Amino acid sequence: MHAPHRPRTIGQTGITLSPLVFGGNVFGWTSDKAASLAMLDRLLDAGLTSIDTADVYSRWVPGNQGGESETILGEWMQSRGARDRIQLITKVGLDMGEAGQGLSAAHIERAVEASLKRLRTDRIDVYFSHRFDDGVPQAETLGAYDRLVRAGKVRAIGASNFTAAQVRAALDVAAAQGLPRYAVLQPEYNLHDRAGFDGPLRDLALAEGLAVICYYSLASGFLTGKYRSAADLAQSPRGAGIGQKYLNPRGLRILAALDAVAARHAAQPGEVALAWLMARPGVTAPIASASNVAQVEGLVRATQLRLSADDVEALDAASAPEAA
Repeated sequence: MHAPHRPRTIGQTGITLSPLVFGGNVFGWTSDKAASLAMLDRLLDAGLTSIDTADVYSRWVPGNQGGESETILGEWMQSRGARDRIQLITKVGLDMGEAGQGLSAAHIERAVEASLKRLRTDRIDVYFSHRFDDGVPQAETLGAYDRLVRAGKVRAIGASNFTAAQVRAALDVAAAQGLPRYAVLQPEYNLHDRAGFDGPLRDLALAEGLAVICYYSLASGFLTGKYRSAADLAQSPRGAGIGQKYLNPRGLRILAALDAVAARHAAQPGEVALAWLMARPGVTAPIASASNVAQVEGLVRATQLRLSADDVEALDAASAPEAA
């Protein structure tokens, strides 16, 4: 049951990721500093050492400026002496208010220094373009990353929320101009939301040897099984959006399949949903978050869960996109 996971390396970078990447958007948002530090301690203890954050986390919270997640993570790494044990992932490009946004060389060069300062480190393991910027030539963005890689401030670069065509164009520019290539993709992908990755993006990732870490791995909590009816939705601030998107015949079919597989393994539905992603061809590691240490234990259990071929087939069938 507990065979080791295949190595989850990022291309030729020498960076190896945990089987599950922890989503640090919760630090300073749904988890205060004390809860965040406790979760990070437990993750480190469990050997889950890949942490994903972004400069913009969590600017959407009233009173926050952005940078709160990086600041908490930086304080933790410094206080625990943990930097060399962590694969540190952060992002640039979303709106930081007066500090700017986008993927221009000037903005990247300013933003990376601000992130490094908050993170209290001299290097970022994977630096992501958070979203495609159609106002800046890809060569300019990759040129800025080239300077950061040469300076030792960034080890590898990634593309989040890019289409297959946008990634393809970036790889072509990198090859033609001798610039760093995106080595990691970060698409939205889970048992319910499959269309954005299954298809051209997955084909490209497999053909080009790109690592893939996917976000919204639990579909905003739907795949944990906690939202099954209109009454459940009323209990959550996220409920209304979840209901419209997920509480439909296909969504309920997926929950039924998760329940059945979970029962066979004495596991929780969310753990099964993450195990499905970890077993999925083309996926290097899912990103998942938690708000407290008890939820972190569920993430740890998910990494130890081995699905049978029958389990995977049942989940694949239940989540197959509706025939057009």
